[in-house]
Amino acid sequence: MSLQQKVMTAMKEAMKAKDSNALTSLRAIKSAILLAQTESGAKEELSEDQELKLLQKLVKQRKDSAAIFTEQGRDDLAQPELDQAKVIEQFLPEQLSEEEIEKVVADIIAQTGASGMKDMGKVMGMASSQLAGKADGKTISTIVKSKLS
Repeated sequence: MSLQQKVMTAMKEAMKAKDSNALTSLRAIKSAILLAQTESGAKEELSEDQELKLLQKLVKQRKDSAAIFTEQGRDDLAQPELDQAKVIEQFLPEQLSEEEIEKVVADIIAQTGASGMKDMGKVMGMASSQLAGKADGKTISTIVKSKLS
């Protein structure tokens, strides 16, 4: 079942349950999928990799917005953003813990022979491709920096 079909099913359930927060989140996913499909010029299905990137982008946008609202003391606006991020995260694969990410990064550093910050790009490229959809890029970057410094 494609992401679009899963979202449509979840939208129907959210409508029946009168869950406006979930409905808003699901409509955002549907809109992003439709935009991505029309960008490519054809009504083709998105690849699984494209779907993961799209969902991660939506979650990141919500979390960034919530962080900005919290900094400005607007918790009333931050909470709905975090709630929407949780709904969107349901469609992402299980996220790895920091310890698991550290193990993968350590393996990559050992494979590449990376020794300092000059090798960060090489390590980040490999780590990002191996951990696609399973870890946040910001978390990966932080761990790579700590390992290489």
